Amino acid sequence: MTQHSSPPKVRAMQWWQWLARRIRVPLGFVTAALYVFEVARRPAHPAAIAWSLVLVLPGLALRAAASGTVKKNRELAVTGPYAYTRNPLYLGSMLIAAGFALALLSWPLALLLAAGFAVIYIPVIAGEERFLRETFPGFEEYCRRVPRLIPRLTPAKALSGQPDPLSAPAAETPPGGFSFALYRQHREYNAALGAALLYLSLLYLRPVLETLLHRFR
Repeated sequence: MTQHSSPPKVRAMQWWQWLARRIRVPLGFVTAALYVFEVARRPAHPAAIAWSLVLVLPGLALRAAASGTVKKNRELAVTGPYAYTRNPLYLGSMLIAAGFALALLSWPLALLLAAGFAVIYIPVIAGEERFLRETFPGFEEYCRRVPRLIPRLTPAKALSGQPDPLSAPAAETPPGGFSFALYRQHREYNAALGAALLYLSLLYLRPVLETLLHRFR
């Protein structure tokens, strides 16, 4: 059945998955700008900022480990963090977002972020899983062993059978290992840089603005 002959609900879902993939990055920049605006309006809460690191640092570490393991569109990632959850990158992003909502002590922001993740990332994950299911024969077995988001407590055992013939050889990464080359290729360092800038804004943006306003009065 072609896309044109699919039921209307299926076509609508595929359209939303296509749109969600394209707007998630620009929407992330918009969300960051709104966050900085809220930071400028609210006094800093040092204790909340410190506690937020409990979520943000593991989120950054999880994203870093995943970006240095996955070889997008070349082979099915089943090692490293992918042995615990099928979507460690998105789980890491959720931890980071939750941490920054905590740092600002803003329930409205937390609800907005939760709604954004539900509206954007649920269809994105569904679309990516459809691609993986069509591309890699071992994906169904992988799904039976590894949960979609909430991680296992222990790593899943290696998949049975031979390596998928569609997977390209990847000599730059040892089996199950982490590759800094992949980490740099995926530019995951931008997540750490963005988190550092947001923490600087939490600590110093409002005092700097107050000082400037005081000088120009």
